[in-house]
Amino acid sequence: MFAAVHHTALICRDYARSRRFYTEVLGLEIIAEHYRPARDSWKLDLALHGRYVLELFSFPAPPPRPSHPEAAGLRHLAFAVPDVAAAIAHLAAHGVPCEPVRTDEYTGRRFTFFADPDGLPLELYEA
Repeated sequence: MFAAVHHTALICRDYARSRRFYTEVLGLEIIAEHYRPARDSWKLDLALHGRYVLELFSFPAPPPRPSHPEAAGLRHLAFAVPDVAAAIAHLAAHGVPCEPVRTDEYTGRRFTFFADPDGLPLELYEA
């Protein structure tokens, strides 16, 4: 029935700041970008290695996330990386702090969490 996960959608508070974070810091590629005047909203389609993965939306005055990170709904978005330490160093060079590295008790893989400009939880998971 399902072939794959098509994309994940995020809503941001400051479109320019989030656009820069996801494209310049995380390196996602812009597929399409549209301003929707009827909604006073931007929609940015982003790819990772040519594969569409993320929609970034802006809306006027979106409500904050109720709690971090244990609110009902999407808990976090995880990115597979070949080397967690190298990815942490890249983020640090852009002023993005990460939590201490942990090891998944079931897989033995290393991982850490960081936040996007709106405080949404993101994860680096060593592939």
